[in-house]
Amino acid sequence: MILVAEARKRILADLAVMPAEQVGLNEALGRVLAEDVASRRTQPPQAVSAMDGYAVRAADVASVPARLNVIGAAPAGTPFEGSVSEGTAVRIFTGAALPTGADAIVIQEDTERDGDTVIVNDSVSTGHYVRPAGLDFHTGEVLLEAGRVLNARDVGLAAAMNVAWLRVRRQPRVALLATGDEVVLPGEDLGPSDIVSSNTFALDGLVRASGGVPITLGIAADDVASIRALADGARGADILVTTGGASVGEHDLVQTALGDVGLRVDFWQIAMRPGKPLIFGRIGETPMLGFPGNPVSSMVCGELFLKPALATMLGMAEVEPQLDTAILGVDLGENDRREDYLRATLARDGDGNRVATPFPVQDSSNFNRLAQADCLVVRAPHAAPAKAGELISYIALGGGLIGA
Repeated sequence: MILVAEARKRILADLAVMPAEQVGLNEALGRVLAEDVASRRTQPPQAVSAMDGYAVRAADVASVPARLNVIGAAPAGTPFEGSVSEGTAVRIFTGAALPTGADAIVIQEDTERDGDTVIVNDSVSTGHYVRPAGLDFHTGEVLLEAGRVLNARDVGLAAAMNVAWLRVRRQPRVALLATGDEVVLPGEDLGPSDIVSSNTFALDGLVRASGGVPITLGIAADDVASIRALADGARGADILVTTGGASVGEHDLVQTALGDVGLRVDFWQIAMRPGKPLIFGRIGETPMLGFPGNPVSSMVCGELFLKPALATMLGMAEVEPQLDTAILGVDLGENDRREDYLRATLARDGDGNRVATPFPVQDSSNFNRLAQADCLVVRAPHAAPAKAGELISYIALGGGLIGA
């Protein structure tokens, strides 16, 4: 058995970054930038008013009340063509270009209008309520960097930068193949020993949430011909993920079935719980992950290996699972030689500290506990007993779409 960190290192080192493709802004949410994006304009392009009021020379209102002659108006989008000179003002609105000669804005609440005259009741300094050119950003300034997962704010910023198209990484196509004579689809008639398939649906969601495109191949029977036939549907996929047929006593089934079509196994079995019987290799040029059939083991493997694999293929800045710390909520016994991933809840104590409390039963068949879990508490191989109140490490279980 190899360690989790070594297994992930070997998997990620064997993956290529997806090529770039161009998408419009309305298709960019949640996608990963393939290249830096520089602004195509300066924002604002010229000095503008930050408020509704009057554009004036600050020197003319140094002593108040001051009476100024209103010589025109400057609505947003329609600049005033003249110039503000001594003793004059221009009615101006938020976002309108600052007229030539003016250097400050007096808000309308501090004025009184009398025909073509405005009475200014509050003095202002130079630059008051004026947004200078480039206050937000300048032409050529890189504001979005490659590897960033685009959220709604990023898309809006790109639009403000006058960028209509973005180069993003193509979404990895992930072929999902379940195996097992006893596995049936939800809603089908169940026999006394049948198991309802959940792996494919859970991994489908994980792939979508991680920026990939799932391709469901179906459920193969526990025989070489069935596995081989359905696995053939992975042609053109960027990675194949199988579930089942990987544990002791049956691992040869997947390897035998796929060996004749070019499967080369890099490693099998990882010193972890749950998820020990994991296969990694390649079928021709296609990377392959063989997950255990147990649904909890399969999803934990998805969190620890498939999500980082997709992040690597997308060229994301962060690919490794992020470890946080919390206070342990219960006592834990000594760990054995396998790295443990305990399903746990997260809460806050009276002092606002995060508290992680593993469920008392960690049987890998309990999918309900995984759905209720907020995190996976990580325990190193041969970890000493831990007492409630000690600091422990955990991996948060999200589930939301990247870029949200």
